[in-house]
Amino acid sequence: MQPDPEDYDYDLDQALASMVGIRSVIPADAFTAETLGTERAGNGVVIRADGVVLTIGYLIMEADTVWISHGRGHVVPGHVLGYDYESGLGLVQALGRLDLPALPVGCSGDAEIGEHVVVAGAGGRQGSITARIIARQEFAGYWEYVLDEAIFTAPAHPNWGGTALIGPGGDLLGVGSLQIQQAAQGGRGEDANMMVPIDLLRPIYNDLLTIGRPNRPARPWLGLYATEVENNVAVLGIASGGPAQSVDLQAGDIVLAVAGASVTTLASFFRGVWSLGNAGVDVPLLINREGETFEVRVRSADRRRFLKGPILH
Repeated sequence: MQPDPEDYDYDLDQALASMVGIRSVIPADAFTAETLGTERAGNGVVIRADGVVLTIGYLIMEADTVWISHGRGHVVPGHVLGYDYESGLGLVQALGRLDLPALPVGCSGDAEIGEHVVVAGAGGRQGSITARIIARQEFAGYWEYVLDEAIFTAPAHPNWGGTALIGPGGDLLGVGSLQIQQAAQGGRGEDANMMVPIDLLRPIYNDLLTIGRPNRPARPWLGLYATEVENNVAVLGIASGGPAQSVDLQAGDIVLAVAGASVTTLASFFRGVWSLGNAGVDVPLLINREGETFEVRVRSADRRRFLKGPILH
């Protein structure tokens, strides 16, 4: 499944040379250490000649040490510039010379289902695969996350985190986030990668470079994990120390409504919460627990306040 340069109208090896490896170390007392681990590894893509690297945010969230690798064992330290919880994207600045080309940033809105693409990781052709876009649709993640239109590619890249979705023009169309089972055209399920569209970077790029986060009010965050079960939204777990824990929500609870509006999907649940205002707003939830229905009010929070900020080297 490795890409062949003769199949592309652009310089494939030049494009793949923009890919780097990302390895990060997170303090054991970090908020995300329990769920995401204290050592994380994946990929990144150089998007600016001075060493700005774009990756998926969970690889670098709360990291106190970041290493960027490329070529034959060449490793330089990196500094986390910032990340965006709404899109899931993050930026790292190399603190040493990379001398790598920057991959041009394209327009993910132009990507079409059926298009042949390259999903690229660190390591040149050996770290990359040929793929196709099999879907563009809404995606909701259990961690209070929704993309209006994610891009799905298949076959799946085995080391998907932070991979680059390179379009037919040799430009960057998205960043790899997950591997999931996705229904392609015709309804057949297959392993696929969920890609964050690159168009989500444009409105927040300068903010991430300068202040480390998008310059907008934070969404209300409940601190819970949820899933869809037979047209219901069920609580999977509660973040330790988060807002939901303070009102004794439990795994197995069914969320019936947010502020009186019924919810049947993760996306409708999360969007219902976000529609109530900014972080700090009270969120009324109608809950069913083992046949008993009751209402709780969760005082939402700003997720950022629970996380360790980037450390300046």
